[in-house]
Amino acid sequence: MSKTKVSIIGGAGYGAAELLRHLIVRDDVEVLRVSSKDYIGKTIGQVHRSLFGLDKTDLVIQDITPQECVAGADIVFLAMPHIITARVAMELFDTGVRIIDLSGDFRLDSLEDYIRDYAPEHPCPERLGTFAYGMPELNAESIKDAQYVASPGCFATGIAVGLLPLAKAGIITNANIRTVAMTGSSGSGVRPIEGTHHPVRANNLKAYKTLQHQHRAEILQTLGKAGAENTSLDFIPVSAPLVRGILAISQLDLPEGYSEADIQKMYEDYYAPHRSVIVMPLGQSPEVVAVKNTVRVEVGISVRIDELTGQRTLACITAIDNLVKGGAGQAFQCFNLMTGKDASFGLDQPGMWP
Repeated sequence: MSKTKVSIIGGAGYGAAELLRHLIVRDDVEVLRVSSKDYIGKTIGQVHRSLFGLDKTDLVIQDITPQECVAGADIVFLAMPHIITARVAMELFDTGVRIIDLSGDFRLDSLEDYIRDYAPEHPCPERLGTFAYGMPELNAESIKDAQYVASPGCFATGIAVGLLPLAKAGIITNANIRTVAMTGSSGSGVRPIEGTHHPVRANNLKAYKTLQHQHRAEILQTLGKAGAENTSLDFIPVSAPLVRGILAISQLDLPEGYSEADIQKMYEDYYAPHRSVIVMPLGQSPEVVAVKNTVRVEVGISVRIDELTGQRTLACITAIDNLVKGGAGQAFQCFNLMTGKDASFGLDQPGMWP
């Protein structure tokens, strides 16, 4: 059997753990190398506790150059913070290796958006707009043949997937979307910081980066490419007392001429080719626990007409696992497409209920 050869640069974080969880069980994949600046000399099973004792987990994490890490590889996953990732990518563009980037360095087309939301400068601004955006529900054909793929952000995935059918239908053109989305602590990464410290997070809810979150521009860019025009987004993220998961609740004014049944059918038709997206029956709301540890997305809609004013409001709710569909699992869907498989190949596991 011919095997796709893979390397990972940035092998110590939660994203790398998710990647390895899916890679090591595939007979058609060979993980060549994992590099990191942390845990040098330890095996991936020692670093990522859930992998300990399994086959193929004796691979040792190395501190080697990007070029050394990708030697002989077909595809490399970059699982590092922004800025660091772009600098590493610059060393790989001439190697011929295909890149799947999990950071925010190459998702945005606009340098202005990047500077506002991520950093005062970009290490290689000429590369913005040259990576395929790795959302299979929007961009599967481009991903298949892409040399470079930018895997979407967690909030961007949870929110945009809930709105793509409306963007395609033109319903959110000239619309204002109001979104509140709650996320688990793992989205902040493996290194503990004050805001993710267990005693202040476990029994707490708090908003942060109110109306200023860095994924806002990415969401609007994604909806624009799906067909929306002149759309605005007011987005409030909420730190929730859970480890994994995002529940995104978006509301907008629904134009005349659409019933709740019309919107439901619109969603069912749009997501019919995407078996990892489950459109919930009317009256049943998505839940995080149902999709935890999976690449699955639950999407639900509801329409209300105000008794006094006649105002029509549409609510779109999505639930994802932020580390899987919102992170490494979606990157793995891109890997599947890039290697000639269905996006959800090997990723059909049900959630862990309850």
